[in-house]
Amino acid sequence: MFNTSEVIQARQLAKANNKTFDAVLQSQTGLSGTEILNALGATFFYPVLSVGSYSSIEADFERLPLSECQRVMALVVQKGGDLGMLFCDPTDETLQKWADSVGILIDQRFLVLESELVGAFKHFEMGKTALSGVMGEEFSTLDRQTGVEEISLARIDETHSPVIKLINSTLFDALGAGASDIHLEASAGGLVVKYRIDGVIIEAARVPGAELNEQAISRVKVMAELDITERRTPQDGRFKARIRDRNIDFRVSIMPSVFGEDAVIRILDKEHLSDQLSGLTLDFLGFDAQPMAVIRSLAAKPHGMLLLTGPTGSGKTTTLYAAISEINDGKSKIITIEDPVEYQVPGVLQIPVNERKGLSFARGLRSILRHDPDKIMVGEIRDPETAQIAVQAALTGHLVFSTVHANNVFDVLGRFEHMDVDPYTFVSALNGIVAQRLIRIFCADCHGAGCKSCRGTGYKGRRAIGECLVMDDEIREMIASRASIRAIKEAAKQRGTRLLRETAEQMVRDHLTSQEEIDRITFY
Repeated sequence: MFNTSEVIQARQLAKANNKTFDAVLQSQTGLSGTEILNALGATFFYPVLSVGSYSSIEADFERLPLSECQRVMALVVQKGGDLGMLFCDPTDETLQKWADSVGILIDQRFLVLESELVGAFKHFEMGKTALSGVMGEEFSTLDRQTGVEEISLARIDETHSPVIKLINSTLFDALGAGASDIHLEASAGGLVVKYRIDGVIIEAARVPGAELNEQAISRVKVMAELDITERRTPQDGRFKARIRDRNIDFRVSIMPSVFGEDAVIRILDKEHLSDQLSGLTLDFLGFDAQPMAVIRSLAAKPHGMLLLTGPTGSGKTTTLYAAISEINDGKSKIITIEDPVEYQVPGVLQIPVNERKGLSFARGLRSILRHDPDKIMVGEIRDPETAQIAVQAALTGHLVFSTVHANNVFDVLGRFEHMDVDPYTFVSALNGIVAQRLIRIFCADCHGAGCKSCRGTGYKGRRAIGECLVMDDEIREMIASRASIRAIKEAAKQRGTRLLRETAEQMVRDHLTSQEEIDRITFY
């Protein structure tokens, strides 16, 4: 038997030298591991257990995930119909209090050697075959040096776990297909995998089995470092992976549903987009000559405000990046505040919004104005405070680029009025508004018939169309005096404004897209 002071001293020595508890005791006493275990059990009145074959352990990672097991140095196991807990430090009072507080009803507690417990952890980390094991972190394929998930066809083929194979294959295939988002939807019969390609949801696969559905979502949660035990509230996270020799960022949204949980994974291929942005111009987006000339003209103004509007996914931010890239000559200080910073632009100071740390668009914009900028990009104006500051910045000698959610250029006027911005002040700051949409165009390989290249949709790629409202004295006076939208629209059309629908209909006449596609995107 040991006395308590000997054990505590050995524990402290083990931590200081990064050794296991029993290794230190063996070196001090010359006893075998089994003898030490039995002596510890007799000293502290705990039954002992030799782990032996790790494959015989039925670890219960639903009650206590592997990451938590490693943190507290304990393992919850099923043993003969009872729930047992394996632990290695009988002097750890914190562990005993934790075990009493977590709400897991332990039938028996067994003292084990630390070296054997650590070996058990490594065994479960390396295990890649049992579907039930995906509830913990044991199927991580992270590169331990870079912390980035490595996904390749070779690794997918070598993977024995159906869950990991499913998720990794989905990520690999979605990136190759040019998807912007992956949807994992729970159904009564299993899991439905869908991709958003060119703005449209396309079903990619149906995987039978409700159990596999739950495990697939848990796998995504593990990758995004989310709580796998929480299934009733939404969760958001992110992870990285290296696919096709590029580092890819993924944003994850988990949502509870009738049949379990759904996941949406946003794909952010920053390296690929950064390569494109290095030479990105407005010509790259496919605008017609008239809106492209207007955007270039507005982006070249010395001060004022240029607003881009349209629904989520309509390419507003990319257009602003293109405009900024064209005017980024190194002679002006350009600062952006974005939520998040999706793509890096060389020579531009880009600030990510961090609401948790108190960095909102409004607060960040105030700080930017003290940083001597010439041109400012605000990712989105969505509240009165940000709107007021942006307008004042445009009035005090800065060129402000931003986006706002509205259906067309004329609805933007009402949005700012709703945000309590004085109409006269607003139009004094405003240079122009561009409403934007992305229209799918026919696949060049099959011209709309559907082929393997376009996954049978008949479409491949998109082109931007724009609707521009440029301020002049008369338009400003009409807006400031709260003239009707109909009157402002007629005045704008007389000045050359072409509505989104008109541009889209011309694309149909030019056999670039279909009537169904423009009906999906634009109003009559």
